[in-house]
Amino acid sequence: MSTEPAFDPITGVFPCQVHWGDCDPAGIIFYPTYFRWMDSATWAFFESVGYTAKRFRAEHLAMPLVSADCQFKFAAEQADRCEVRSTIMRFGGKSFVVNHDIVRADGVQLASGSETRVWGRFASGPGTPIKGETIPDTIKALFRRQA
Repeated sequence: MSTEPAFDPITGVFPCQVHWGDCDPAGIIFYPTYFRWMDSATWAFFESVGYTAKRFRAEHLAMPLVSADCQFKFAAEQADRCEVRSTIMRFGGKSFVVNHDIVRADGVQLASGSETRVWGRFASGPGTPIKGETIPDTIKALFRRQA
C-alpha cells in the first residue's frame, strides 16, 4: 500500500473567445481551435507558476507534445466567451498529462481534452535534439494544491 499522498492539483484558467477566424463557413467553431486553445492554456498554466516561454528558452527546457485528444460536446459560435480550465492529472517519471475542460461563459461544457507531454531539455538550445528528463519534485509541487 502506497504511503504517498494523492496528488491534489490546482486548476489554471485560460480565458478565450471564438473569433471569426476560429469558425468554419457556417459560423461554428472549427475543431483545431480547441487544440490551439489547449496548447495555449498549458503554456499559460506554466507561466502562472513562473515557467515562462522565455525561461524555457534560457534554461533549454522543453515540453514536447506526444499525444492529444479532444471530445466535442457542444458547438461554439462566433463571439462566444469561454475559458479553458486545466489541471495536471498525472505526473510520470518524465511525462505528465494535462486535462482541459473548455466551458462557455454560461457554464455549458463545449469540449474536454487532454495532452500528454514530456519534460525535456534541448542538448544546446532550441533546434538541437531534446532528451527527456525526470520531472523534478519542485516542478510537481508548483501544481499541487497547498493545504
